Amino acid sequence: MTTALRLGLRANAAQFTLLVAVNALVGGLLGSERTVLPLLAEQEFHLTAYTAALTYILAFGATKAVTNFFAGALSDRYGRKPVLIAGWLAGVPVPLMIIWAPAWGWVVGANVLLGVSQGLAWSTTVIMKIDLAGPARRGLAMGLNEAAGYLAVATTALATGWLAAAHGLRPAPFLLALAYAGLGLGLSLAFVRETRGHAQLEATTHVTGRTEHHHGLSTGRVAALTSWREPALSAASQAGMVNNLNDGLAWGLFPLLFATAGLSLTQIGILAALYPAVWGLGQLVTGQASDRYGRKPFIVAGMLAQAVALAWIARADGFAGWAAAAVLLGAGTAAVYPTLLATVGDVAHPAWRARAVGVYRLWRDGGFAVGALLAGAVADLAGIRTAVWVVAALTAASGVLAWVRMYETHPPAARLPRPGAGAPGPAPFRGGAARWRRRRAEDPVSPAPER
Repeated sequence: MTTALRLGLRANAAQFTLLVAVNALVGGLLGSERTVLPLLAEQEFHLTAYTAALTYILAFGATKAVTNFFAGALSDRYGRKPVLIAGWLAGVPVPLMIIWAPAWGWVVGANVLLGVSQGLAWSTTVIMKIDLAGPARRGLAMGLNEAAGYLAVATTALATGWLAAAHGLRPAPFLLALAYAGLGLGLSLAFVRETRGHAQLEATTHVTGRTEHHHGLSTGRVAALTSWREPALSAASQAGMVNNLNDGLAWGLFPLLFATAGLSLTQIGILAALYPAVWGLGQLVTGQASDRYGRKPFIVAGMLAQAVALAWIARADGFAGWAAAAVLLGAGTAAVYPTLLATVGDVAHPAWRARAVGVYRLWRDGGFAVGALLAGAVADLAGIRTAVWVVAALTAASGVLAWVRMYETHPPAARLPRPGAGAPGPAPFRGGAARWRRRRAEDPVSPAPER
């Protein structure tokens, strides 16, 4: 019953914790590829061109980006839980296809399914946690969600490096992925509950600073707002895209760069795990801190820190230097990742927030595909280090663009009552954000209200 529902992390602690665990399994399925697959392309399938070797990331990124968009729309129409279950069903065949692959095309096909799985499952866990948390602790909720996912990426990358060193590149590393998929599907079927009612509850008390941000927006208008028309949403979308362009580069080319320097499989596994480990742990701090200090400082500083880290990786030549740069890269990513999602949650009305998250994640995960094409082409023409330098420059430009275009969506002055203490909390900007309202009212980029 809708009347029995309450917003907030404490009120929904059991279900929220379960969703954190489910998202850790989603991340573990992705992490099973990070150490092993680039080496599998080179050593077992003898792919020498970087562009050809990165086709699996291109397939994954393009499919996941499109699936993210549909995940938001489908979860609004049919509910969150069915979309989550569909994501796990798509993920179960992935490790089996890689284990049995007789040709590289099987690996590319497996990553198409992986993109569908990640787009449906990860998007839905994000949406469900936003539903449960309410407006007051949205940054913390996203920090916990993304921390769980990327800590699982890191630990699985490390574990598969050890398994590959001890037992070979196939099948041992991917048996772990198969266990993740089976467990995730079982938990989602048996224990996860629908959360769409929580979004409907929040919508009844939501107040927006803009009349054109009311609940009755078409999907086309939501896509336009999130992609280019709304300053904060569009700035978040471009920053997310460049962030995952970086991650595609790290996933596809860093293991090859480290291998050419003579590092062992175990050392490569440690480096492949270090970056997402810092990324995951850092989000436990940055998501909650953005609730207190605002979103924009973390987004701008995080993008610039990533640019510095990438330049460091391009110049370094040894395990110690690369490890230090990986820590900085993870810290910069941690500052950005949950904060961008929280920004989307701040601006979007609960009635179309799932679709806005889907559009944002379309652009963000499209960065995997763009990164695979750009990094592969530049690496083939001028080498891996040059590709890293190019991406570092793009990342710095993205940080500057966010600084110029984005306004603060969660000002420190905006203090929300805790959900459950009297009436549910209002929109994030009541009682202490007059300057924010003036900025929004004067914004010349905004679309006209729908009639």
